[in-house]
Amino acid sequence: MDVFYQKHFNKTDVLEKAEYEACVFEACDFSDQSLNGMVFIDCEFVNCNLSNANIHQTAFQHVRFSTCKLMGLHFNQANRFSFEVAFYETILDFSSFSGCNLKNGKFNKCSLASVDFTESNLTGVVLKECELKNAVFEQSNLEKADFTTASNFAIHPERNRIKKAQFSAENLQGLLYPYQIIVK
Repeated sequence: MDVFYQKHFNKTDVLEKAEYEACVFEACDFSDQSLNGMVFIDCEFVNCNLSNANIHQTAFQHVRFSTCKLMGLHFNQANRFSFEVAFYETILDFSSFSGCNLKNGKFNKCSLASVDFTESNLTGVVLKECELKNAVFEQSNLEKADFTTASNFAIHPERNRIKKAQFSAENLQGLLYPYQIIVK
């Protein structure tokens, strides 16, 4: 497999199957494409569209996504070895992190509508100003996660580990929904 090191890709819409290290991808459209088996190490995606891309066994090691559109991605099919990603102002609606290790991950001002976090490790994750409408948290480890500025989440405390997770008084209703408690 070829290796690309410190390359800048601008408005590219096709990638060859390769290893990309310390590369920047800007305004690229990889939607509905196969990125199967590719390797991204210390890379940054800026203003890119990867919606519905196939990422089976794709490696994401210390990868940052900023102002990207990543709808419908199945991160649960990506290579789990050294999986480390951070998201800033990115749309991740309808994606799946089921079973993924996102420990200490960063989600900043992201849309996470209908995202599946079933059985994920979200220990210490920060969800700063994230929209979580219809996101699924089931048997997830949310210990020490920061939900203080997140909105529209619904987390069942008895079906998830939430020890030392942080919530604000304004968003506690997201923890109380299964009990049908009315908060005024």
